[in-house]
Amino acid sequence: MARFPRPSTPRSLYTLYTSPSKTTPSHSHTHSHSHSPTAALLLLRHFSSGSLARAASKDEKEPWWKDSMSRLRNIGISAHIDSGKTTLTERVLYYTGRIHEIHEVRGRDGVGAKMDSMDLEREKGITIQSAATYCTWKDYQVNIIDTPGHVDFTIEVERALRVLDGAILVLCSVGGVQSQSITVDRQMRRYEVPRLAFINKLDRMGADPWKVLNQARSKLRHHSAAMQVPIGLEEDFKGLIDLVQLKALYFHGSSGEKIVAEDIPANMEALVAEKRRELIEAVSEVDDKLAEVFLNDEPVSSTELEEAIRRATVARKFVPVFMGSAFKNKGVQPLLDGVLSYLPCPTEVSSYALDQSKNEEKVTLSGTPDGPLVALAFKLEEGRFGQLTYLRIYEGIIRKGDFIHNINTGKKVKIPRLVRMHSDEMEVVKG
Repeated sequence: MARFPRPSTPRSLYTLYTSPSKTTPSHSHTHSHSHSPTAALLLLRHFSSGSLARAASKDEKEPWWKDSMSRLRNIGISAHIDSGKTTLTERVLYYTGRIHEIHEVRGRDGVGAKMDSMDLEREKGITIQSAATYCTWKDYQVNIIDTPGHVDFTIEVERALRVLDGAILVLCSVGGVQSQSITVDRQMRRYEVPRLAFINKLDRMGADPWKVLNQARSKLRHHSAAMQVPIGLEEDFKGLIDLVQLKALYFHGSSGEKIVAEDIPANMEALVAEKRRELIEAVSEVDDKLAEVFLNDEPVSSTELEEAIRRATVARKFVPVFMGSAFKNKGVQPLLDGVLSYLPCPTEVSSYALDQSKNEEKVTLSGTPDGPLVALAFKLEEGRFGQLTYLRIYEGIIRKGDFIHNINTGKKVKIPRLVRMHSDEMEVVKG
C-alpha cells in the first residue's frame, strides 16, 4: 500500500510488517531497523477484548466490528482566532465527563484550558499546536483534534484535516465569518470533510446569528440552515429552540449541565414555524426523499427531517448550523448530539490507498480490522515522552510489539507501546 490520494501534502504511511519466518531469530537482523517511536496514538478505534472475541462467531449478519465502528466519530474543531473554540472544547470535555472541572483560557485560574498544554498557549490564550483527546457521549466514542485558529499555524489544521471524518467550524456571532474562517473552510472542502457550524458567543453584545448565517452562505458558499432558534440574545440569551424536535431547551445548574425541555414560548411560535420551514426547504433541495414529502405538502416528522439532514450532511451537500454560548454553558450538549446524529462514522467515508506492488492500483479501505494494518502517520512530536507518532488507523489492528513497515523509507519499526493522548497526558492502551 502507498499514499492516500485525497490530500496533496506528503505524509508517512505504515502497513503491518509480517516476518515470513517468526521462528528464525537471525531473520530480523537482515532488515535495517529505524528508531522505534516511544508511543503511537490510536485515532480510529480501540476494540475491547470482548468485541475481538466476537470475531470468531459466524452467525452475525453484519461483520462483528460494524457496530463498534458505527458508534465512533473522528472530528476536529476549527475556527478563526478568538471565536471561542478552546472554550467550546473545554465544555465538551466537561459534559462528557473527560474532565471534572472547567478552566478558562489564558490560565486566569492558574490552570488554563485542558487542550492548551503549552505555557505560551495559556499565557496568550491561543492554540498553537493541534491537540488530541477522546471522550464518550451517549455510548459513542468521539475522537477530537483541537486545532489552532491563528493564521500562522494553518499547517497544524492541514495535518489534522487529512485524517478526520467530520468537523465543527466555530463562528463568532459578533465577528462573523473572518479570514481564517474562510481558510479553514476551504481546507475542509479540499479534504472533503463533512461539517457542522456552531455560531458561538450569543451572550455577547452585538450578537447576530442570522447575519453570521447569511455570511456563511455568501462567503463560504455553505448550503446551510439553522438547526435552532435562540431564546433571546446578548444578556437576555436564555436558551434554544430545537427546530427538529420542536422543543425549547434551557440549561440549568452551575455549569449548564442540566437540560430542561419545555414547550415553545407562545411569542416565538411564528418565528419557529418560519425557520423550520426554511430548514426543510434547504434540505429538500439536496435530498430527494425529503423533497418528495415536502412537495406533496405532507407534514414532515422529526425523524424524517433528522434522517434527511444526516444524508445531506454526510454527502457534503448541507451544513447544519447550531448556536449557543460555550462560555455561558448553553448549547454545547445539543451540538454534541448533532455530532452523533449528523456527522459520519468511519465506514461512511470513502477512503482508499494505492497499491505500489500493482502499479498503484486503487484499493478501497473498508475499515475491517482483519488483514494487514493500513495507517497514516499524520504527526510526529518530540517532547517529554520522547518521540510520539500519531496514527490514524484505516484497516487492521495494531498491538504493542508489532512491527510496522514504513512505505516511504522501506524500514520496519517496532511499536514498544501504544497510548491514547488526552492533550499532554498519555494513557496506555492495554490488550
